[in-house]
Amino acid sequence: METKYDIIVAGAGLAGSLAAATAARNGAKVILLDRNKQEEVGKKTNWGWVCGDAVASDHLKFIKSKINLDFSYPELDYKVDGVIALSPDLKSRFPFDGEGYILNRPLFEARLLEYAIKNGAQYLSEFEVESPVIENNAVIGIFGKDKEKKHVEIKANVVIDALGVATTIRRKLPHNPYVEKEVHISDLESTGRFIYEFDADHVDLNYYDPKNALIHLNQNIAPGGYGWVFPKSNNKVNIGIGVQKESLDIRNAKLGRKDTLHSLMDEYIKSNPVLNTLRLFKEHNNCKGYWSVAVRHQIDSLVFNGYMGAGDSMAMPNPISAGGIGPAMVAGILAGEYAAEAVHKKDYTIDGLWNYNLEFNKHYGRKTAGLEVFRIYLQSLNNDLINYGMKNFLSTKEAIDLSYGRVPELSLSSKFKMVLKGASNITAFSDLLYVVKKMKELNELYANYPKSPKEFSHWKAIVDSSLDEAKNRFKPSPI
Repeated sequence: METKYDIIVAGAGLAGSLAAATAARNGAKVILLDRNKQEEVGKKTNWGWVCGDAVASDHLKFIKSKINLDFSYPELDYKVDGVIALSPDLKSRFPFDGEGYILNRPLFEARLLEYAIKNGAQYLSEFEVESPVIENNAVIGIFGKDKEKKHVEIKANVVIDALGVATTIRRKLPHNPYVEKEVHISDLESTGRFIYEFDADHVDLNYYDPKNALIHLNQNIAPGGYGWVFPKSNNKVNIGIGVQKESLDIRNAKLGRKDTLHSLMDEYIKSNPVLNTLRLFKEHNNCKGYWSVAVRHQIDSLVFNGYMGAGDSMAMPNPISAGGIGPAMVAGILAGEYAAEAVHKKDYTIDGLWNYNLEFNKHYGRKTAGLEVFRIYLQSLNNDLINYGMKNFLSTKEAIDLSYGRVPELSLSSKFKMVLKGASNITAFSDLLYVVKKMKELNELYANYPKSPKEFSHWKAIVDSSLDEAKNRFKPSPI
């Protein structure tokens, strides 16, 4: 192993492997580091590749357009028509996200690694990254342990941080006004996911739909989050829940319960009347696991001197759905492109890397702050209000617009008769009008994302103030 590269990519998950492949394709000398064994590339924890594993077709098309990489079965395990969100009483169904796939995650990750190596990236497995190497207020490499547990320092002009939500690089950057080092606990959800084989007891599309991925909004079952039932091939299912700690604590206190993520997970699975004779699917030892997911807008600057971040390390999952596969892959490809561009230009400063911020904002990031506000609003509603709101407040088109981060045109006057049934419903609808206004405000801010680091601090102060206003207005209230 050499000790100096153009680019170090830390973490060989979705974002990291695509970043390494793209940078190497563009002529950079790249090393891709991963703490896993090669046959377990991209594995998050000892539990496996803990995720819902759903990805929209549009994100796969983005990969094809950028690096001409196609996927098929078996890494694309199962095709779905879309995602359906159901109200707590199961009487309202809203489609959001279009056609997509449920991945065979271990095989998909292996395919990405194979592509990165094929395109010239050097790969080093079983390497534990402990910290960035800092010199003159810039990242110039990483420090960590190799498979023999020997400490090693590897230098590079650019380090791409794709270590995931628990990254040891972003959190150990020098103090700076660009890259936030911490994610607040209120912006994290704890998730549990099982993969089962099953026998179908009967047909009930509210609990299992072979053509669609289902999301159950229910503040009692999954306070501050949701449950999901995603179909897989050959009578298998990816089933799980995500909960916000503060919402779970409030729910337990009000109900006099001591539920945990684990107990709620077990209850959710047992309550599904369609899935019968459940058997853990133990291929790749990926059947059961727990992990944390960020559900906020991405870190506002993805770059610093010598540093770029992509995927979960930069809090990129969708704030409403917690879907992180699509944004991670988009970010990985763009990070690889702009890291290679910086190498060719020999400019590794924050100014030289800034175009990556602009491109990710253009392709995905511009909608996420608005979606975060909608997530905060949802967490302030109990089941009765969610039921009523999904039935009366939103049309299907308006719900789809919201899920994509587009701002619908809601009119209080056109729906006034619907909300007269109770003062609490009027308040909830008025709050929704506020949320739509706030989403529009944030979308306009991101449409004018700073063109250079010099403009960033002032812009970010306005963004933070806008989001703080929403957080102060809406507090978790699951029960």
